[in-house]
Amino acid sequence: MLEGLLAEGVATGAALILLLVGMAGVVLPVLPGSLLIILTLLTWAVLLGGTAAWTAAVVGMMLATSGWVASTVLTGRVLHREEIPRGPVLVAILAALVGMVLLPPLGLFIGFGAGLFGAEFVRRERDWQAAGQASLKALRAMGLGILLEFGLAGLAVSSFLIGTLVHLLA
Repeated sequence: MLEGLLAEGVATGAALILLLVGMAGVVLPVLPGSLLIILTLLTWAVLLGGTAAWTAAVVGMMLATSGWVASTVLTGRVLHREEIPRGPVLVAILAALVGMVLLPPLGLFIGFGAGLFGAEFVRRERDWQAAGQASLKALRAMGLGILLEFGLAGLAVSSFLIGTLVHLLA
């Protein structure tokens, strides 16, 4: 536990910056956003100690974990329902990385979509309509998953802000 208001302020400021970077990482998956949020909240609670910090951290970690899991499950279900195997997804991830280098940051999303469509087009024996429908459904599910994860990450950061306020006032 840190002693002194200045040390707590520095730790809280650093935690806030890392939490905002984590939220950005949810939308632009260069960093594992939810994992960064969870680890930041845990570290912040260990450093500050006290009931308010631990309560806020545990609530925030549960929210961030829920968003991470919900996003993964939602996307996985749609990929399974559309019968999209791992191969096209891996091609899409590689295309996303190339897109990110060529056209940051939008290239990440454009590359993923183009890579998924291309791999599905080849896999579905050049049926562009079936490949397009499957790819569109998968992209829609991923977008919804990212939105859900981002919303819950925002609630986790809100928990941190409330915990910080309560900790400082106590």
